Amino acid sequence: MKFNYQARDKEGTVQSGTIEASSHETAVALLQKHGFYVTILKETAEIPFYAKRLKIFEGISLKDLVLFSRQLSIMFKSKVPLVESLIVLSEETKNPELKEKIIELSKEVEAGTSFSKALSRYPKTFSPFYISMIKSGEKAGSLSESLNYLSDHLEREYHLTARVKGAMLYPFLVFSIVLLVLGLMIFFVVPNLTQVLEGTNQPLPVVTKIVIEISAFLRNWLWLLILGIVVFISVGFRYYKSKHGKKFFNKIFLKIPLIGSFLKMLYISRFAENLSTLISGGLPIAEALNTVAEIIDNTCYKEAILKTRDEVRKGKSISSTLSSFPEIFPPVFTRMALVGEKTGTLDISLMNIVDFYKKEIERTIDNFLSILEPLMIIILGVIVAGVVLSVLTPLYKMITI
Repeated sequence: MKFNYQARDKEGTVQSGTIEASSHETAVALLQKHGFYVTILKETAEIPFYAKRLKIFEGISLKDLVLFSRQLSIMFKSKVPLVESLIVLSEETKNPELKEKIIELSKEVEAGTSFSKALSRYPKTFSPFYISMIKSGEKAGSLSESLNYLSDHLEREYHLTARVKGAMLYPFLVFSIVLLVLGLMIFFVVPNLTQVLEGTNQPLPVVTKIVIEISAFLRNWLWLLILGIVVFISVGFRYYKSKHGKKFFNKIFLKIPLIGSFLKMLYISRFAENLSTLISGGLPIAEALNTVAEIIDNTCYKEAILKTRDEVRKGKSISSTLSSFPEIFPPVFTRMALVGEKTGTLDISLMNIVDFYKKEIERTIDNFLSILEPLMIIILGVIVAGVVLSVLTPLYKMITI
């Protein structure tokens, strides 16, 4: 429920705006918590369904977050007050969902709430990593540097994500074309040619019979096949979302040839970069490890990182603990981490690891695409040619007789 309110602050200044709460009493309590004396509080009228925004097409992307963080970093570095910076960014932001959040953030910060605490109220938008960096900057009085670290990190994350997504675009397009061509042949070409072939009363090759039977089955039972696929994917997705399912799939994915090695490089790079950024921002190592564990989306790495956090609190080094997980942290990683710990430059050593693995990721993607492009074309050609020949061969024989 949303409420329009008018209230006075401790200085007697009139404030007005909108607040979201579960009830009238909750809204009053929230405003009083921020030091407001409520004078008017009315529930907003329900917006007709046709006037509501279709939020399914909205959302805050990583690119939006990168631009927000970079612009906020520049403005804060230029000595523009935080509240004023947020107000300016809310006016310039084109994303309506992000605009709403920035406006709420500016109101909360202006009311006396710390920036990190205000961000923590939007966990779906601002990750624990993001909030930890801001909190560290607030404690150290170096919020500008923390925002700059965040901007650089998010930009690197965005470019890597965009590169991986771009690599998957070509196979998806080729696969879609294969399905489209096969669909046209099965539902339009094969049925018409089948009538001609059956009218000749001549024996058909085995391959031709198979194609005709598959075409007939798909035309009659495609809905059942699609339903079965949807049910299978839904059940698999629900199992994947469960604790045991996610752990099972995470282990399986890391053991798949080629895919497993690529995912390991991706997770190690993300772990090293996040940890380096947090350490550079001034967070204690144990706290930084705890934050990184929350944002690594793989249970195998999460368990290893949490184990490392516990051992670091006992006085052990990161490298010695990670070396007990050679299947997911290779020796080259632990040795470089050890060098960083000995020289007191762990953050720099971790970024060197990131640079190394990101080059390997780029090289892997390029090699994958160089092999996949001709392979997909060959597969497409073989499938289409096979279907065409299986149908046209009997026609050719009929004509030549």
